Amino acid sequence: MTRRTVRIAMNGVTGRMGHRQHLVRSILALREQGGLALDDGTVLWPEPVLVGRRAHALEQLADLHGLDRRNISTDLDAVLADESTDIYFDAQITSAREEAVRRAIAAGKHVYTEKPVATTLDGALDLARLASAAGVRHGVVQDKLYLPGLLKLRRLVEAGFFGRILSVRGEFGYWVFEGDWQPAQRPSWNYRAEDGGGIVTDMFPHWEYVLHELFGRVTSVQALTATHVPRRWDENGGPYDATADDAAYGVFELAGGIVAQINSSWAVRVHRDELVEFQVDGTEGSAVAGLRRCRVQHRSVTPRPVWNPDVPATESFRDQWQEVPDNQEFGNAFKAQWEEFLRHVHTGAPYPRDLLAGARGVQLAELGLRSSAEGRRLDVPELTL
Repeated sequence: MTRRTVRIAMNGVTGRMGHRQHLVRSILALREQGGLALDDGTVLWPEPVLVGRRAHALEQLADLHGLDRRNISTDLDAVLADESTDIYFDAQITSAREEAVRRAIAAGKHVYTEKPVATTLDGALDLARLASAAGVRHGVVQDKLYLPGLLKLRRLVEAGFFGRILSVRGEFGYWVFEGDWQPAQRPSWNYRAEDGGGIVTDMFPHWEYVLHELFGRVTSVQALTATHVPRRWDENGGPYDATADDAAYGVFELAGGIVAQINSSWAVRVHRDELVEFQVDGTEGSAVAGLRRCRVQHRSVTPRPVWNPDVPATESFRDQWQEVPDNQEFGNAFKAQWEEFLRHVHTGAPYPRDLLAGARGVQLAELGLRSSAEGRRLDVPELTL
């Protein structure tokens, strides 16, 4: 057995997602299990280098998790210039990401980044081209694909359970408190367009890769956005005007004729089993998948509903669906993709969730916002480098 240390510059880990999911539940979890064992007998040992603007916050984070204070820095350029740094990871605010990733590529580092990868499609495509020309490995977080519910849904798709798939309907969201009488669950910049906020910018990149990988490439989009809650309160209790969209209602056409409808909202109260659910309907069967659960109804056992509003419903429609079994152990979705990316960096095996895939997400968000502004359906051109 050969142990190889992989030093990962992690920028933005003082934020909620960077800290909880990427540092604690992914990189530190890999260390707790003894590293990542590969088929060739190599064990990859991730060594995080915490990068950020606030030294005190980085020191607190290092102390909290028993990390060496020598592995923290407020000087990104110095970390990138260090030949021992193998990978640059970015979980910063969206508006800061493109420039930092660009600097990492120029320094010859492999790149793994949260999404959206850039604030514009031109910027996202430029990053993909630069990484390809530099010969560095690159990946973009697509965590929803690794969730138990969507892994079960993929299993059904690949098994041909649905027959010909007709449509996909998605519901995502929850009520994010305004911040006056209860603290908001999301940072205030999410609701300021000038800071890169907005639910379209945040969630359409997710919907792009979910639809693309499970059902087919998105070929058109028609969207309507709204700012349902125009006044919110920030982390210091100060009121501010919400300038970004907090809800989006989208219709997507996919290659092969499938129609997808996805509602996304931070101004909706949840009346469903999970915070996101996708219903897939096909000629042979249907499924409803969430973060963890997936239920199905096959053609052979589909009930015969009769519309009669004068008679109270006596049947429980949800009870007529069958639970899809786990049939495997599911780990943390972010950790699972980190493992896949680290294998890719070590072996060079093909990896589809790259910066070009990230650019597709930015493209769909751009077109979604433009569709809403212009009030019309827009085609989604296929991207190539």
